[in-house]
Order: sequence, then structure tokens, then C-alpha cells
Amino acid sequence: MAKTSMHFDISERKILLRILDIACVLSLLYVVGIIFDFDYFKINSDHWVWSIVLGFYLTIFASIFELYNLQKASKFDVVVKNVIITSAVTVLFYLLTPFYTPMLPSNRLQIVYFYLAINTALLVWRFAYITFIATPRFYKKVVLVAHTADVNSIVTSLQKSDPNYRVIGYFNTNSKEENDNNEIEVASISLKTMDDLILEAAISEIVIGTPTSEGMTVELNNKLIKLLENGVPIREYTQVYEELTHKIPVQHVEKDFYRYFPFSRSNQNKLYLFFNRILDLVFAIIGLLFGIALLPLFILGNFIGNRGPLFYFQTRIGKNGKHFRIYKLRSMVQNAEKNGAQFAVDNDFRITKFGSFLRKSRFDEIPQFWNVIKGEMSVIGPRPERPEFVKNLIEKIPFYEVRHLVNPGVTGWAQVNAKYGSCEEDSLEKLQYDLYYIKHRSLFLDVEIIIKTLSTIIFYRGK
Repeated sequence: MAKTSMHFDISERKILLRILDIACVLSLLYVVGIIFDFDYFKINSDHWVWSIVLGFYLTIFASIFELYNLQKASKFDVVVKNVIITSAVTVLFYLLTPFYTPMLPSNRLQIVYFYLAINTALLVWRFAYITFIATPRFYKKVVLVAHTADVNSIVTSLQKSDPNYRVIGYFNTNSKEENDNNEIEVASISLKTMDDLILEAAISEIVIGTPTSEGMTVELNNKLIKLLENGVPIREYTQVYEELTHKIPVQHVEKDFYRYFPFSRSNQNKLYLFFNRILDLVFAIIGLLFGIALLPLFILGNFIGNRGPLFYFQTRIGKNGKHFRIYKLRSMVQNAEKNGAQFAVDNDFRITKFGSFLRKSRFDEIPQFWNVIKGEMSVIGPRPERPEFVKNLIEKIPFYEVRHLVNPGVTGWAQVNAKYGSCEEDSLEKLQYDLYYIKHRSLFLDVEIIIKTLSTIIFYRGK
């Protein structure tokens, strides 16, 4: 059997972080309760609900403030900031929860001890995670089988998505090319040296990053079968890519698209669609009421910073390619597109100062809840694009029209993961996220998108 190194997959690390966040906080609170005269929060059989409520708040707000973002969870300076914010909001909500949490103590210093204990537990545990787990000893080491021309892009996409994922070497399936390309960041190997590398480096799996019809010789297949028999897992690149990035790699799928893209049953599930519509209406009404409450601010800001109409209307493409009129708070100067439709870009001179605030806070999207009530949009789904852009993108990006199989959304999987689309490359990346959502559409993914949207708003990352 091949010797493999110990590693944690993405899901395993996120579960580990969630469980030990709660366990460390409750353990330290228990110790503090024993050592000091701390009677506000007690862990015993009489008050077990207190711990459940605290654990629930902690995991929700830790998700919103990105403590389970693995790229950020490995940077202690970022972790410190997010832990302090998470602890503060968790304690605030816990103190304001009636019936299921303890009564406020007469000695208000106990609230300070409560907050400091949660901070200390999280910071100590996260420091231990960065020091002992997010280290090379727990990297997932793999060997890549692919064309030389594809190696750098594959390695970059995989390691960017998971900081603990490392491609140690690659086998070139294009026999016409030499293996000594100096631009490749990882070492090339031959079939003869593949066994030695797998044993010496404790390789966890082999990733096949080339179509079965290109370069997969009988000799290579026999070698892979032998390694599989010796206990080395072998997986196809698009599966690994989707698992790590939560995107569908349409640029690599090509003609085999429908083999890799089974549509989510939720797209046809009448029960899911019914509850999805009910939740759409609930969120839309809440969103519009929130917008009405902030309307004086919007009117004043528009009068001072925008000078002109408050609202902006634009034609977009919805489900099944149907055109509809979208509503937004105006964030650009009047006649911003007198020279024709164009993508917004970074530091776009057309965006006003008040418009920049609206975009970064996502407040400019509030009027779209009226589109949700009308049934033209959903709260969650691919962002609707303009007909002028869609016509061009359909011609250049494969499977772009697939995103029109579901209602467009006010927010979506692409909106909370990808940067603002200002070119065709950005549109391709957003399409990959949109297709992932359509493929995996579910209540749990919808909840995750809502949480990530709150993070986007709180950290002021709108565009």
C-alpha cells in the first residue's frame, strides 16, 4: 500500500473549526465558572439550553464574519480582527435573547468576563490551528497528469482555492513536448519516477487533468491502474476543481458538458419552489420596508451627491430569456451611457460619490425587491444581465444561456464569491459560479449565500 500523508479536506477543516470553536469557548467558560466567582453563565444539566443558544449564535456570526473562510483562517492578523467582531456580536445577541439565556447579572463586570473568555478561547484555539494544522505537514500533496500547456493554470486554480493543496509533480501527456519547460512551477516526472515520488512525498492522490482521448496511452493507463490497486486515489480534474472552487469549469468541460452537469432536482421540485417563492415574498417585503425606512437618507444623498432622478430603470434578461425592467437606485451620473452600453470598471468616473456608497453597501439593489414581488426575479439566483452584453457573451462563452434556466436574483453565488464583472473573463468566472448554483441548488446553499451576502454588506465590498 502506498504511504500517504495525513491531511484535512476543505469540509473536514471547516467542521473541525466549527466544533472546536464551540468546544473551546464552552470549556473555558466552564473552567472560569469553577475557578472564579462567575455565576452568569453556568454549564450544567439545569441550564443546557444556554450552551446550545451560545453555540448557535457563535457558529452563525463566525460564518458571517468569515472565520470559516480557509484562506483567511490561516492569517492570524485577519483572524484576530474577525474574532473580536464575532465575539462582540455574539455576546450582544446573547444578552438580548429573552427566556433562553441567563438573566443579566447585578455585577455587570461579569459580562466583560464573559466577553473576554470567549475572545481568549477563540484566539488561543485559532493560533493553535494556524501553528499546528495549517502547516505543510497537513498539506494535501498530489501528482497531476496533464498537458504541459495546461499545468500552470490547473496548479494555480487548485492552490488558490485551497491553501493546503499542493501539486508536487506532473506527468506530461503530450509526448511531442519536452518536460523541461522552465515556466512550469512544479517538477516534471516520468512513468519510471512516478512510483518513487508517490512513496517519498507521501502523495494523497493523482489528478487527471486531460481528456481520456488525449495522451492517455495504454502504458499510462496500466501504470494508473497499478497505483489504484496499491491504494492511491485517482480523480478527474473537473471533479476536484468543482469541489475546491465551488465552480463548474466550463472551459475544460467542452463537449462533455452534460455528463458533468446533472441539474439539481430542486429546479423541478415543486415543494422547494413553493417554499422558495414564499421566502422570496417574505424577504422582498422586509427589504422594501427597510428601503422605505431609509428613503429620507436616499433622497437627501441623491439631492446632494447625484442631482437628478432617484431611481434608474434598465432592461435585463430573465428566466427563459424573457426581457423585463429592473429597478435600481441611480448610482451614476445622468446620461452615463450616451456612447452606448458598457461594463462598469474600477474607479469608473461615471459613478458619483453617493452612488459609490450605494454600490458598496448594496443599497442600490433594494428597489429590485419589487421585481421579486412581481415574480420577475428571486432573492437568490444569477444576476440578470443586459441584452446587449448577453448577445455578445453567448457567442464567446460556452453554455452561457444555461444561467437563464432559473429566475435571476438580487444576490447569488457568483455575487458573493466573484469580483464585479467588468470584462469577458470576469463573466466567465461568474458563469462558473452560476452553473454551480444551478447544479447544487438547495435550501442549505441558499442559506449560505444569505450569510455570505451579509458578510459582503458588513465588510462594504459591493461594486
